[in-house]
This record gives sequence, structure tokens and C-alpha cells, in this order.
Amino acid sequence: MQNTSIDKDWWRGAVIYQIYPRSYQDSNGDGIGDLNGITQRLPYVASLGVDAIWISPFFTSPMNDFGYDVSNYCDVDPMFGTLAEFDALIAKAHELGIKVMIDLVLSHTSDLHPWFKESRSSADNDKADWYVWADAKPDGTPPNNWLSIFGGSAWEWDTGRQKYYLHNFLTSQPDLNFHNMDVQQALLDVTRFWLERGVDGFRLDTINFYVHSQSLKDNPALPPEKRSFNTTTDVNPYAFQSHLYDKSQPENLEFLKKFRAVLDEYPAATAVGEVGDEERGLEIVADYTSGGDKVHMCYGFDFLGPRVPDPKFVHDVFSDLHEAAPDSWPCWAFSNHDVVRYATRWPVNPDLQDAANHMRIALLLSMRGSVCLYQGEELGLEEADVAFEDLQDPYGIRFWPKFKGRDGCRTPMVWDETKPQAGFSEGTPWLPVADSHKPKSVAQMEARNGSLLHHYRQMLAFRKQHVALIKGDLLFVNTEGNVLTFMRELGEDRVFCAFNLVGEMQEVAFDSLNIEPLEGCDFGAQIKEGKLRLPAYGAFFGALK
Repeated sequence: MQNTSIDKDWWRGAVIYQIYPRSYQDSNGDGIGDLNGITQRLPYVASLGVDAIWISPFFTSPMNDFGYDVSNYCDVDPMFGTLAEFDALIAKAHELGIKVMIDLVLSHTSDLHPWFKESRSSADNDKADWYVWADAKPDGTPPNNWLSIFGGSAWEWDTGRQKYYLHNFLTSQPDLNFHNMDVQQALLDVTRFWLERGVDGFRLDTINFYVHSQSLKDNPALPPEKRSFNTTTDVNPYAFQSHLYDKSQPENLEFLKKFRAVLDEYPAATAVGEVGDEERGLEIVADYTSGGDKVHMCYGFDFLGPRVPDPKFVHDVFSDLHEAAPDSWPCWAFSNHDVVRYATRWPVNPDLQDAANHMRIALLLSMRGSVCLYQGEELGLEEADVAFEDLQDPYGIRFWPKFKGRDGCRTPMVWDETKPQAGFSEGTPWLPVADSHKPKSVAQMEARNGSLLHHYRQMLAFRKQHVALIKGDLLFVNTEGNVLTFMRELGEDRVFCAFNLVGEMQEVAFDSLNIEPLEGCDFGAQIKEGKLRLPAYGAFFGALK
């Protein structure tokens, strides 16, 4: 059990650094990052000033979807290390004051998981109903029109059982049947296994995919004008449907209450759920975070899409969130392992890239909510250009060339450009190290005054000095034009925040505000003649006098 003296609300306003283990640090020369590599780099992570790390899956897996297809929930895949090495990672992280969250993939397993092997072996074994099986239509076609995110039907024919099984992702990722209480209990046991090993929380992959409608009704078509592509590519017909029946079912709330009850046995344990739903995302966030008896927060996709943030967009996101889920606590990110890195996704004039990166992390760390930072984001890494012959991601291979998949954001971390493979590995890496990334290595950034890496540290330290930025309310001041201004308030701590979201100098009226600049984060803003002058992609933080 964890120490009960730990702040049970540590997650509220926490900054969580996401590590994609295959690509962070290889410690044994096989070209694949591992747990010992992460442990080796934890002092660097601690130097950033983050509160926690989130480690993408490292469980036993055939790696068809690189760990998101689990074949043993309670062990480490040998390519990443051992349970003992995971325990050592936990111990080192806690020694450095870093909490550890791990990625739990509960909606589906690998088809090599013993549960599925047994389930598909016959119609009358103990686990026959642990996955979603359905008869073919009289003409032999799948039970309904549900689609896989990775392309094609969400149903795969099994010659042994002479039935279709459901897979929302790859055919080798069969969906578990959450209508079976034995399945729910088995997954709660998995949760407790990792809590007992000392993890501080979980990032719950595809949290709204857990439960399907037993009616197996067809999903209705979604009119073209309502289609959105924040969570899928525009060449994927998945976005052509309104996903009313294949996910986001009300029965999921009861499972999440059971899940939360397990977490509550451990005073500091927390969970952030990944909600993937273009139509009803905020409604689902409200359902899953309300009442204090389900997940603590949900991970939003609002700022992970192609739309460049402008004042109105930021305001609308928070306004819609407040209307749908006034009591919820969000978790924001600009990049992760599934989307194009934001330095590429939100292009700017190359001469202003550094300024834009500086402003954007200031904005992310100032919005109400917790924050996830993705490895390499602190270096300003752009999306790597991965040749087709080097692709590993089945999603990208399937939809090439219009959609290049997720490999471009998953290439190895660059530590020192003077070393082989930029310090990532002494062997041949599983994905090529991007040449364009090497000038932005950690070693280069450490040596460069005013680098983005130093700015990240500065902003994280600044955030910790002002509790209003961590846990305070957000009150918008201006959301028109190109400058976004708002207040963060908690008790007597009141911070005025201003952001120029374009590449030209902007002025805003300032004479009616009794504000003095705060030290610790100089973006070159000036107050003259009753106006606040913000340079291109500039920012300003002030305190009410």
C-alpha cells in the first residue's frame, strides 16, 4: 500500500511527461528502448520539473500494434526488460520525486492472449463469452456495419468457432466482452496487481470503447458536414458513421465505478481516460468524471487536431467543456504518440518557430487542467519524415500515402548528436533517427542559452510558483482578434495571462488593468502608453496589484 501522507489530489494540475518506451533510451544495444533506459534517463526527466511520467505499454505483446496488443497484462515484454527492472524504475522515480503512471489497454487484448486462445477454442469453454462473438448474417456477411479504426470491417471471421469476433482496431486485437462480469473482475485484478507494485496511476487507453451495445444495431450514417477528423484520418471511412452502438455505452459507467473503487484503496492512485469520440466527446467526459466515483480526469483531443489554436477556439473549447461538464478536471496535450507533432501540425514561418514553441508551451501550462508533455516536445522536435520502406505502423502502411501513420512522431529521442544514433542506441534503431532532429539533441539544447529546453524548465518552475496556474479557476478577459487573455485565480493568487497567437506584433488596451509584470518568464512584452505590446508569438504574465 502507498503512503497515506501523499497528497491524494496531486494529479490536479500535475504535469505528466509521456514516455514511449521503444524510442526513449536503449540500454542493451538491440535498437529498442527499454525500462533500464528510462531509469537511466530519469534524472533528466526530474530536471524538467514534471510531476509524473506516463509510460506507454511495455507488457508482453507480439507488437503488432507495438504494445497496445497485450498478451500478458502482468508481465514485462522481454524486449523492455523484467518485472524486477520495472520495480527498480519505480523506486528510482519515487526517489527523484516523480510519480509513475502506466498505460492500461483494457478494451482489447492480443489474439495471442491465453484468454482469447481459450475463448476461440470452443463455444462451451470457461472463457467462450470473454470476447464479443456474433453469428454471421444469413448471407455470411458480418453481423452489422461497424468499422475498425484501422480500416475495414470491425468483424473478423473465425473458422474454428464459425462466428465473427469484434475488433475495433487490428484483426489481431479482439475486443473483450465487458458484459461478462468475470472479464471485469479479471481486469480489476490486473489493476490491483500494478498498484501493489507501486504505480501511482493509469492512463486508460480507449476508455469509451470498453462496452458495446448488445443489440448489435447498425451505426447510422453521419452527414458529411458533421464529420470530424481529430481522432482519425480523412481517408478513413470510420468517420462516416455516427458511432452510437459500437462504443460509449452507458453500462461503462458501472465498470468505471468499480475501477475507481479499486483505485480508492490506494490513497494517491489516479486515472486519466482517453476519450476518442468526435461527436459526443465532452458529453462522455462529463459522464466519466462526474460525481467523484469514476475516473479523475479525461484526456481531451481538442488540441491534438490540425486546427491551430486561436483565441475563439480556445474559448469555445473551455466554454463547451464547462457547459457539458462544469465539475470536470481536464487533461490537455498538444502532442502524443498518435498524432503529428505540433511543431509540424501547426506550421509557422521558420524564423518564428522558436518564438511559437516558447509561446505554445506557456499557453499549455497556463490553461486550467493537468498537462501531458510528449517526449521530445521540450526540444521542439518536428514530425520526422519516415520513408515507406522504414514504416512500422500498420495504420500508416494501410492508408499510405495520404496518411503516413504514427511513426513520424515515434522516432528515437535524440540525446547527443556526436554519438552513434544520437545517443539513443549502439545498435540499429527500430525506426531511423531523424537527421533533422540531431541539431536539437538534449546536449545541444543544454549548451544553448535561451533554448526551448531551458524555457520548458523555466515555465514549469514558474507554474509551480503560482498555485493559481496549477489549480485555479480560469476567467476569460479577451477572446477576439489574435490575442488571448485570461485570469487564473485561486484565493489571493491571481495571474493575468496574455498570448499573441500570430506571427506579428499585437497591441491590447491595458490602461484599465492594475497589473504589474511577474518575474520568471520574460517574453519581451512591453507596457507603453496604456497598451500591452506583445511581439510575434509573445506572451505576458502579470499579477493584480
